[in-house]
Amino acid sequence: MAGSVHRFSGNPAVLAADEERFLNALSRDLGSSVVIAGDHLPPSVHAIVHRINEASGSIGKTVFYTDPVDANPVNQSESIKGLVGDINAGRVDLLIVLGGNPAYDAPAELDFANVLKNGKVPLRVHLGLYQNETAELCQWHINQSHELETWGDARAYDGTASIIQPLIAPLYQGKSAVEFVALLSGQSDATGYDLVRAYWQKQHTGADFEAFWRKSLHDGWIEGSSYAPKSFTAKGTNFPTSNATDVKAEAIELNIRRDPTIYDGQFSNNGWLQELPKPMNKLVWDNAVLIGPVMGERLQIKTCDVVELELNGKKVTGPVWIQPGVPDNSVTVTLGYGRTRAGRVGTAQGFDAYKLRTSASPWFAAGLQIRKTGDRYVLASTQGYQSMDTPNGDHRPLVRETVVEEYRKDPDFAKEQGEEPAPGLTLYKPYPYKEEDYAWGMAIDLNSCVGCNNCMIACQSENNIAVVGKEQCAIGRHMHWIRIDTYYQYPDEAARDRDNPKAYFQPVPCQQCENAPCEVVCPVGATNHSTEGLNDMVYNRCVGTRYCSNNCPYKVRRFNFLLFQDWTTQQYKMMRNPDVSVRSRGVMEKCTYCVQRINEHKIDAETASVREGKRIKVGDELQTACQQSCPAGAIIFGNINDPNSKVSKLKAQSRNYSLLGELNTRPRTTYLAEVSNPNPELKS
Repeated sequence: MAGSVHRFSGNPAVLAADEERFLNALSRDLGSSVVIAGDHLPPSVHAIVHRINEASGSIGKTVFYTDPVDANPVNQSESIKGLVGDINAGRVDLLIVLGGNPAYDAPAELDFANVLKNGKVPLRVHLGLYQNETAELCQWHINQSHELETWGDARAYDGTASIIQPLIAPLYQGKSAVEFVALLSGQSDATGYDLVRAYWQKQHTGADFEAFWRKSLHDGWIEGSSYAPKSFTAKGTNFPTSNATDVKAEAIELNIRRDPTIYDGQFSNNGWLQELPKPMNKLVWDNAVLIGPVMGERLQIKTCDVVELELNGKKVTGPVWIQPGVPDNSVTVTLGYGRTRAGRVGTAQGFDAYKLRTSASPWFAAGLQIRKTGDRYVLASTQGYQSMDTPNGDHRPLVRETVVEEYRKDPDFAKEQGEEPAPGLTLYKPYPYKEEDYAWGMAIDLNSCVGCNNCMIACQSENNIAVVGKEQCAIGRHMHWIRIDTYYQYPDEAARDRDNPKAYFQPVPCQQCENAPCEVVCPVGATNHSTEGLNDMVYNRCVGTRYCSNNCPYKVRRFNFLLFQDWTTQQYKMMRNPDVSVRSRGVMEKCTYCVQRINEHKIDAETASVREGKRIKVGDELQTACQQSCPAGAIIFGNINDPNSKVSKLKAQSRNYSLLGELNTRPRTTYLAEVSNPNPELKS
């Protein structure tokens, strides 16, 4: 499908010509598929989506309906409104909050924090991982055990029940929600294990409960617990598409979204997520008021200008980020920031967008007013640092893409966009590999990558990469070993159609070059070539000259300018991967293709070969951390000496190309060019 944005007129019975053309093409493209409406969209849109799935024949194939999995499926907004009404009426003597934080994230019109402050609830108790904004207003805060420390149970979307087993014993003698509720009911000595086991013992109707229990724990789910599919038919077709009335065309729309890293604020105190760049603008440690370039020019607002947002009498100030792709007369803000009691990491980061969020308009609202305050605020973004652009702005085909018609005409277009020198044309002496050695390589499919940044967090966790903080990120000292570069392509540069660009994402780890520019400039031999083609780092040799970073055209090396690691806090030792060293200051570091995983699988293979009396090669079951975490399967790693490996087959495709291959670095990491398939019926 074409990547254009369509806004429909409102009445499904009366469609404009372009709307009808789009819907007709969409219906022909769908086939057996599934259309999903986001949970931020109104009920009318969900009803329309149900009709679309029904009309496309997806019901019973890709779409199944079951009973709701919520134990008490009620309207949550109405429920908390009723609670506030009861508190104000003096009908609540005891308030118990299990893990939530309504003083921070309840709808703005309820003013829940002040409701708790007014003293009308004699006893207030909070159970939670953190002493958050709600805990601060309660007389009692009960330490909650982490989900990895507790026994419990849960249901999947289809109703399948599973038993939650703890990975470790509670570190701080906390109570789970199950144990706390049991305590209130008089079961003071009951453990989570006892409670969960006793519940399922009552549910089990067979004779041998022990066998059932053991099997459920082993399998990870309870057999036969899923709900039976149900059949539904939408009753009507003339659904209202908006609750707003008398909205002027020039009115500014406010879009409220959960943050792509810290979500709704519950992960605010996680340093990994605070420093994870946002997928589109690469902001870290902050949220921003996102507006489009056209609107920014019209209002004379620039990135980092502080503006005041006013909606229904509520005001919030925050810094602006000019974001391509945001429509004109539209402002987007994200939740989760502006915390006053989140912990050492999350407190006082960003601004609180919950102050503009009401139960009537939780995700969209019209009539926003925006005003410049005259102040400026520093936003830290990793985009632009370690850039591979040329100093004079010449074009480099870093992301190579085409449409399917052109690809059929010229399958080798990706290689032709950046001609690579012949392998023998080099001053470097070829490394003497042995044929029986492994040759590690990676292929990244740009057709699949969606820029979600999962690989960055997986790499950080696997390789004990430090968090450096906003101040260091703002001057380009972030430490991630892999970055996701985002590029925008505009459909019509002459018309400056900047509000609807197409985005491309390109993960860039160390390229593990055969002719590695970093190796020849290291004065102490800290970076060198392995017998399996890896560009290794010997941390004990590194003296911090950073010549290797200067000579790397891909800018994928990171330097520990300061002692970013915490060597004293005990629980951090359990958080870190024991198979990877923890680096100190003054050391250059980078992607290693997860060499610790490579060695583990090699040892296993060698052990098996000794046991079975034959050579067993490491196969496709070996995965790097980034590959293992990629939900789209865009990253493939393996032995390129094995012609049957997945990575060898991908590298043999015509779409395969080397990033900056014209520099003759001969990287072991290559890319598969993106080939899109736009619907020809929707060409303007």
